Amino acid sequence: MTKFYSTATTLLLLASSCSAFVPSKPFVAIESKLNSAVDDKTEVREYFNTEGFNRWNKIYSESDDVNSVQLDIRTGHDQTIQKVLNWLSADGDIKGKTVCDCGCGVGSLAIPVASMGAKVSASDISDSMANEAGRRAKEMGIKNAKFYTSDLESVTGNYDTVTCIDVAIHYPSEKMAEMVEHLCSLSNRRVIISFAPKTWYYVLLKKIGELFPGPSKTTRAYLHEEEIVRNALSKAGFTVAREEMTATNFYFSRLLEATK
Repeated sequence: MTKFYSTATTLLLLASSCSAFVPSKPFVAIESKLNSAVDDKTEVREYFNTEGFNRWNKIYSESDDVNSVQLDIRTGHDQTIQKVLNWLSADGDIKGKTVCDCGCGVGSLAIPVASMGAKVSASDISDSMANEAGRRAKEMGIKNAKFYTSDLESVTGNYDTVTCIDVAIHYPSEKMAEMVEHLCSLSNRRVIISFAPKTWYYVLLKKIGELFPGPSKTTRAYLHEEEIVRNALSKAGFTVAREEMTATNFYFSRLLEATK
């Protein structure tokens, strides 16, 4: 069965003991040995509270204990995060604004956004991830960000900006529009989301990946049609204002900013 190392908008194919390709929370993700009857939410929560946390905490840090593929994924994810930060910095008005970061992981985006002066509310489905993000923020003296455990659907409130980076890879295609609409319902002004785009090329790579078993179980990975994401944003009253694509050897992520 295919194995994909993941965290969100990246697909990472494992060939033998190392990964061979990525399309993302994160994206970055993974088809697993878990019974298909197990729902994706439970699968993701369990993975990122155990083995997945140990793996991705190292990738999303400055640890040298990573292989070349994991280092490539770190680079790709960092590029996506930096593009978001560049957008916020260019606008010059994030200080004092409220930001909701859904699927915050270890705080890769939430912490620097808080450092820019925003009031950040960040959540992750994994206790381990949210706690690590809080630990990192505290270590850096960040006081204007709170981190808590929640699945995306349970997040409530109203914020100036809502972000969801490298998370959509864990959402089945049939749930993607609903997920985007929920993110939009939380935002008064702007939504920034990334996802692994469903193109013939990435679909082909995923099929090739099915020929190579992975060494450990992870979570299922989902590619998404960009048109579905754009239509969901439009239905919620948002218009795509900026867009980017990040592609390294093992990481592929489409990034959209939509505003009212």
